[in-house]
Amino acid sequence: MARLGGYNMSPPVVYSRFRKVPESSVMASELTSSLAIPRQSLTSAVAEKLREQIIRGEIPEGAQLRQDAIANQYQVSRIPVREALRQLDAEGLITIVPNRGAVVPALSPEDVEELFTIRALLEPEVLKLSIPDLTEDDFANAEAILRNYMDELKREQHVSAWGRLNWDFHSILYSRANRPHMMSIIRNVNAKGERYTRLQLYLTHGVKRANREHHEILQICRKRDVKGACELLREHILYAGQSLKQVLQERRATSTAAPRGRSRNNDSPSA
Repeated sequence: MARLGGYNMSPPVVYSRFRKVPESSVMASELTSSLAIPRQSLTSAVAEKLREQIIRGEIPEGAQLRQDAIANQYQVSRIPVREALRQLDAEGLITIVPNRGAVVPALSPEDVEELFTIRALLEPEVLKLSIPDLTEDDFANAEAILRNYMDELKREQHVSAWGRLNWDFHSILYSRANRPHMMSIIRNVNAKGERYTRLQLYLTHGVKRANREHHEILQICRKRDVKGACELLREHILYAGQSLKQVLQERRATSTAAPRGRSRNNDSPSA
């Protein structure tokens, strides 16, 4: 019987009508069945565990992820582990290096700065084109995402959802620009930077400012204040990038020293 994160992986229980099954056995089997993760979910479950460990820094930069060790740790076969590593590679969380396997790449402060600078150049332009045609349904959807976003930010165990919800919020505000090529570039940049967005929130605890600025951007868009919304969006993105760059530089500088806990800057935003 395989186990992953405390969940039993057992085949379906077959009950015979020709013999009486003890009640205790039935209850135990039903409990096992209710806790079991479907086989198709194994890859996602392994990926989620590894994703959170990488984002939290529990798996350090430069670490090699060995399939056999991971399979043994979670008591699963190597097949879902291999698929999970491919998924994390596509997300940019790890790099699959020939003759070495999966490795957690070092986070470059310069890369972070470049990605956030690209966003600060492109996204206000798309927002400018989108605002005049945004509908009340768009605003309502964006507001609903913010409510969900804030709920998830309170749960550190749901860290993998933070970057996705952040993109969902921003993309709704850009959705009426009718600029598919620009949106494709922005989407790709955001996909590459999603790891950094989640790290930025996790490392800097930027919940307060993220919440405030997202709501401010939404309200200014509702007022059709194009100039004000674009200026705030640009500041929002650049400040988030700079705050994460600073944290990464400090983390790199103290990486050889004894752990001193996470930085806790409640005024750092999420973009």
